[in-house]
Amino acid sequence: MPIRSTVVVVTWRGHDHITACLDAVAAQTRPHRLLVIDNASDDGTAHLLAAHPSAPEVIRLPRNVGYAGAMARALSEVDTEFMVWLNDDATPAPGWLAELEDNLGDAAAASARLEHPGGGVQSLGVGLTPDGHGRDVTTGPVFGFCGGAALIRTAALREVGGVPASYFCYYEDTDTAWRLRLAGHTIVTVPTARVTHRHGASTGLGSVTFHRWNERNRLLTLLRCAPGVVAARELARFAAITATLPLRRNVPDAPNFRPGLRCRVLGAVVLRLPATIAARKSITRRSTVRRGAVWAAWTSR
Repeated sequence: MPIRSTVVVVTWRGHDHITACLDAVAAQTRPHRLLVIDNASDDGTAHLLAAHPSAPEVIRLPRNVGYAGAMARALSEVDTEFMVWLNDDATPAPGWLAELEDNLGDAAAASARLEHPGGGVQSLGVGLTPDGHGRDVTTGPVFGFCGGAALIRTAALREVGGVPASYFCYYEDTDTAWRLRLAGHTIVTVPTARVTHRHGASTGLGSVTFHRWNERNRLLTLLRCAPGVVAARELARFAAITATLPLRRNVPDAPNFRPGLRCRVLGAVVLRLPATIAARKSITRRSTVRRGAVWAAWTSR
């Protein structure tokens, strides 16, 4: 059987979990190419990669460019029909890749069933909230794929502009889903493609950096992809909440409610506005579906 998929695993300081991921990929029932992008790990990950019996292809980057940057780098190396995104803290079941390939149909991307280590569904894909957040969903149709374990048509990904490398981490999957939807593509979920996922093992969910990337990239995605009125509303709302936080009582004790972090997010968004506006125009030229139609269809679910 010909190889149709390149499985891309991005790792950074993955010493404690990369071996389990590689073992699971090696056990797949469907032939594939395995490409590991090492984001300049300094914890012995490189030694584990070199010693693993599956002998994965490894590109070791000189610095950490994040998940998005590494996936963008990997895309330039992919010559198969499908590009598969897989987190280094994920361990797919042996039939995972076969299920994704066999159930993609005419869609541009397929999201797997991610499960918690102790059992229970973590994600079947990404949903879109009324304020533009991408969130994991565990039932029903999905707006987008979860980047932790998904299969994407390589040609479609390139046609819509590839991976937003500057995001570093988070929302690269939601942004890509937006662009695929705007280009008229569909995205499906394949619940039979099962993956156990140690969510946040690499980046630390709830950390200051997590919230900074998450908030920044949500706003950038809206500015790039969403209807203009929605993007302007959410940016203005974020700024207004930031300005009034020092005057409020009972503010949640979370990093994303700290004025300093939010000001840094706004500063980063403003600095990226020229490039973001240029990207929005490029996305518009490739679109066959109105932004408003995508927004109305998926935020009402």
